[in-house]
Amino acid sequence: MSHPETIVIPARKGIAFEARRGSRLKIINTHGSQVLDTWAFALDDMKEYMSMEHTRSATSRIIPATGDTYVSNLFTPMLTIIEDTSPGIHDTLMCCCSRRTYERLKYEGYHDNCNDNFHAALAGVGRQSAFTPGPLNLFMNFPVSAAGVITREPPVSRAGDHVLFDVKTDLLMVISACPQDIQTVNGVGKMPTDAAYQIQS
Repeated sequence: MSHPETIVIPARKGIAFEARRGSRLKIINTHGSQVLDTWAFALDDMKEYMSMEHTRSATSRIIPATGDTYVSNLFTPMLTIIEDTSPGIHDTLMCCCSRRTYERLKYEGYHDNCNDNFHAALAGVGRQSAFTPGPLNLFMNFPVSAAGVITREPPVSRAGDHVLFDVKTDLLMVISACPQDIQTVNGVGKMPTDAAYQIQS
């Protein structure tokens, strides 16, 4: 296996890149508390995308664990979790933040958001999506109580924690380093930070 290049995911921004079948994708929480909204599409068909609802159905889990596979809206295997050095707390329930999110939080003016990051990242590689699928929110800590109530807690991941995936089919990936700085989504300091990824061939 060749030595992989580490690519920075800038704080508050989104990036898009290809991940080929048979490679491994390592997503790194460099500073420990950054939530990463993560999407995947079939490389040759933007209508097929990684689906949180289909994955929950396929795995019977709200948070898939090591060995589980994230699947598409056609149940095609996309990403299998090989290793997770974090406590394994992620989110598959919440939408990404958007302009409307910050309007609801009474923020005045424009605020960076994962929805705009998603579409800008796709445009940057000459692609587009008619809508924004529900993301895999890596490292997000939004526990669900026995009463069905979702609470918003800071991430429990640590600096350098990573999730390693086996790429099951050719993918176009999009990752947004969530710019949320009003609530403690990105830690008690409410400070979005950069993160990183590697493609291991």
